[in-house]
Amino acid sequence: VCGNYATGELCDICADERRRNGQICVVRDPRDVAAIERMHDFHGSYHVLHGTLSPMDGIGPDQLRIKELLARLEGVDEVVIATNPDVEGEATAVYLWRLLSPMGIRVSRIAHGVPVGGDLEYTDDVTLQKAMEGRRIME
Repeated sequence: VCGNYATGELCDICADERRRNGQICVVRDPRDVAAIERMHDFHGSYHVLHGTLSPMDGIGPDQLRIKELLARLEGVDEVVIATNPDVEGEATAVYLWRLLSPMGIRVSRIAHGVPVGGDLEYTDDVTLQKAMEGRRIME
């Protein structure tokens, strides 16, 4: 259903009734599901695209599992886009945002920026720019 690895019809996450809370996290590949699951903080379901948009490589929306995502949106309040912060990941995120937001579904994007434990003097300009754009008020 989600595109994650499974030994049966459903992966363990899709089979867990407690995970159906109106959130779907969209990722590039099953390794990304495993990475997010390691933090034990996301309790929604996933959708694996099995790639990202890359027109230079001939990968368009029809080569990804976007139609399958659209078929899963009933009862979904939020789609969290968790693609990598590279050119292809950003293009995929923007494409999905433009596709889903007119449907009245909240579309969010994971934050990008300086990693915990990172040194600013060794952080590249793009990462620092994303960190500044994604800053939040301290409460």
